[in-house]
Amino acid sequence: MQGHLVYYAVPGNTDAVASFRTQVGRHWHKALRRRSQRTRLNWTRMDRITKRWLPPARPRHPFPAVRFDVRTGGRSSVR
Repeated sequence: MQGHLVYYAVPGNTDAVASFRTQVGRHWHKALRRRSQRTRLNWTRMDRITKRWLPPARPRHPFPAVRFDVRTGGRSSVR
């Protein structure tokens, strides 16, 4: 999950990252319910687990203009 967020969590892609986080939580819930013999894991408890262990969906990188200015100092790298 962490590697996916580092690569895809750019400004403007937060909805897709949040959707991915939700799907990971759903698959995790399904796997945990399958492993339990009494299936006591309900969605309320799973939401607490997800909030604790899955990182939030927020942008990890600045906007492209900010990244470009830091790398080149406002000048073209060709000169």
